[in-house]
Amino acid sequence: MGNVPEEAGISAVKEHHSLLTTAIGDEKLARESKIHSYGKSFNGFVARLLPHEAKRLSEEESVVSVFENTRRKLHTTRTWDFLGMSEKLQKRNSKAQSNIIVGLLDTGIWVESPSFNDKGFGPPPAKWKGKCVTGANFTRCNKKVIGARYYNLDNALDTNTDQKSPVDTDGHGTHTSSTAAGETVKGSSLYGIAQGTARGGVPSARIAMYKVCWSGGCADMDILAAFDDAIGDGVDLISISIGGPSRSYFDDSISIGSFHAMKKGILTACSAGNDGPYQGTVENVAPWIMTVAASTIDRKFVTAVKLGNGMRTSGISINTFSPRKAMYPLTNGARAANVTAEIYGNVSACDYGTLSMKKVKGKIVYCLGSGSQDYTIDHLQGAGTIMAVDAPTDIAIATLIAGTFVVPEVGIKIDQYINSTKNPQAVIYKTRVVNTSTAPFIASFSSRGPQKITLNILKPDIAAPGLDILAAYSELASVTGLPGDRRIVPFNILSGTSMACPHAAAAAAYVKSFHPDWSPAAIKSALMTTATPMKTKSDDAELASGSGQINPTKAVHPGLIYDLNLSSYTRFLCKEGYNSTAIGRLIGRKKKLNCSTIRPAQGLDGLNYPSMHFHLTNESSISAIFRRTVTNVGFAKSLYKATVHSPKGLSVTVSPRVLTFSRSHQTRSFTVLVKGSMQSGASILSALLEWSDTKHSVKSPILVYKQFPPLF
Repeated sequence: MGNVPEEAGISAVKEHHSLLTTAIGDEKLARESKIHSYGKSFNGFVARLLPHEAKRLSEEESVVSVFENTRRKLHTTRTWDFLGMSEKLQKRNSKAQSNIIVGLLDTGIWVESPSFNDKGFGPPPAKWKGKCVTGANFTRCNKKVIGARYYNLDNALDTNTDQKSPVDTDGHGTHTSSTAAGETVKGSSLYGIAQGTARGGVPSARIAMYKVCWSGGCADMDILAAFDDAIGDGVDLISISIGGPSRSYFDDSISIGSFHAMKKGILTACSAGNDGPYQGTVENVAPWIMTVAASTIDRKFVTAVKLGNGMRTSGISINTFSPRKAMYPLTNGARAANVTAEIYGNVSACDYGTLSMKKVKGKIVYCLGSGSQDYTIDHLQGAGTIMAVDAPTDIAIATLIAGTFVVPEVGIKIDQYINSTKNPQAVIYKTRVVNTSTAPFIASFSSRGPQKITLNILKPDIAAPGLDILAAYSELASVTGLPGDRRIVPFNILSGTSMACPHAAAAAAYVKSFHPDWSPAAIKSALMTTATPMKTKSDDAELASGSGQINPTKAVHPGLIYDLNLSSYTRFLCKEGYNSTAIGRLIGRKKKLNCSTIRPAQGLDGLNYPSMHFHLTNESSISAIFRRTVTNVGFAKSLYKATVHSPKGLSVTVSPRVLTFSRSHQTRSFTVLVKGSMQSGASILSALLEWSDTKHSVKSPILVYKQFPPLF
């Protein structure tokens, strides 16, 4: 319902009851149907409604949108060194950083972790208005974790796994929190793997946890309640590693919550999703959100295997187990089949119920596929498992027993060896770290654009490390979360855009510590225009990586920024065809808004965005104009020249090609004309605009995309 009513004497709760009574037709039923009212930072409510009642409610002029409550899912040490922020980094504004509060919407937090030690911290910042709610296994906050709340408005908990408190029984929220703002902890590792110093990007900052995710997922109604509180509590940034299918901006809880956060000067960073490498899978695409893809750092985890015939090979996994014997008996699914029972499933894939314990016990088993074979083999008292994946993978998954994942060609050789000898043997060694020179590149699981809501806004915006990240973990969760796993650890290695998101949020907090007056759009622009290009570029180019990998230290001095304010987003929403009255309520306008009377948004995309994107639908001819305005935040007197790097078939004309500034915060506007044609069979043309004053390099990707066949 947009802004909280400002008129004296108007109660949001009374207004909600009145609307529900009108929609339902009975005052008593209306009161019983309401679950929760939002009224701290924005206006709205959640209620149990029949379809015709929801439709009637949506027709009310005071209502921006009505949408069904859905459940969303989680997007699940050396990273900061790789990003140029070493432990000894001198360029830190520690006093300002200590005043920054990072809010996270997640699975809760394990406050006892060494990453949340509050030694040396002063009292919470004076602006903090939040709470520390206690409950099961959660008795306190501290000067580091200054706030903790939990939300479960529909009272749907799994009593076996969920605990009614802000405590983290999953590990995800503890991991993301420590990645963003964890204290420095030397000698951190997972059973000696990835040994080093664990720390967050802004270790002096404070943390506020808003637990919205439970074993059944993360409900929209809880997400909105958390936003309502977080905005009012005084957080400076919000990190959300949660997602779901893209929806209209007014029908999406994260889009709505982050819009109200943006109005209060709070930037929201969100994970892009884990449905890559497929195109059109990116989530959390509202332009006021910083959408984060997952990239790699310069290391990978390798698990070596040796066969009885002397063959040595390796796979990828996180295997914490050291072998107790020189060799173990080796078999495969076909040889270990349970011939005494009726089998349902694929024996070669070691499907549950297809194997005989007698033939598996004490042996390493080779299986096709990458499902839950380690759980199955452990259940049958096997010694380990070698799993053959369908294609090369870059993600290292922790196994319940000694295990690794090998590529198909290696798997074929292992299978041939098993079938060529009477007593095949093998041993799986503990995982070791290997340095690589190909980073950064985008992780295969990271969701790609183009987005489905506003076709001419490029998403994701930026990339951050999200592959094989070591960070703090809850001691109420095991390493794998699988039944039978008794390994309880202070640090764990996880992968996902969930891990990338808090890296980007921390980078934003780092920039904000130097520029507390910058808008969310300015901070996001600084990170995008100074980003590091991918060293290894995927075929889908910027559809995967956006502007590149975050470079926090460079983003502090970006030179120029592409800024946006509430009026910019208002014009954009009008251009996108959203209802004038609904927009007016969303932005908190006192007078009724009429899109036809305000200055229209300019250019193809209608937004002063740091990247430029043209989504071709049917035609092959390219003709687009982008209108941009930059603000000088570098040297007071400066001259920037434009350089364009464009491929064959694409003409990019910038006018003017020189921007002259005489003072700080002065603005200059320019246009970018993109022309050309998409060659038959091609789908992507990628160019780059760079403004430079010899000291600063301000880069904007320009991407033209055409899907064959049409994606949507």
